Amino acid sequence: MATQRSRWLMRFLFTWAVNTVALGVAAWLVGDVSYDSYGALAVAGLVFAAVNTFIKPVLVVLGIPFIIITLGIGLFLINMGIVWLTAWLVPGFDASGFWQIAKAAIVIWFTNMLLSGFWPDRRRGGAVVVTGYREY
Repeated sequence: MATQRSRWLMRFLFTWAVNTVALGVAAWLVGDVSYDSYGALAVAGLVFAAVNTFIKPVLVVLGIPFIIITLGIGLFLINMGIVWLTAWLVPGFDASGFWQIAKAAIVIWFTNMLLSGFWPDRRRGGAVVVTGYREY
């Protein structure tokens, strides 16, 4: 049980770090998304990771009909809402404007996709497996 808990904690810390980098990249690339300090960026990454871990699954389950009707665009809107919620909750992290938040959500998704591939996969003996790569 302790190893399960420590594995979950390590995964959450990794997710926090990846989300912090993703929010920083979004602030760097997208106008009207900014942070005042690295501390504010770290808190924003923590809030973003916590909302993605605990609240997003509930929103996805409750929004399944909307997600199906919109052919998946509902998931993108949920991600935009999480970016907006993070900016609203964290002083020192700002994101304003529909299109700016939409661009930030895309940048965060892409950065998360790239960096999440570096989490060690237990099925491969703890080796780092880059997502999308297959050995033949």
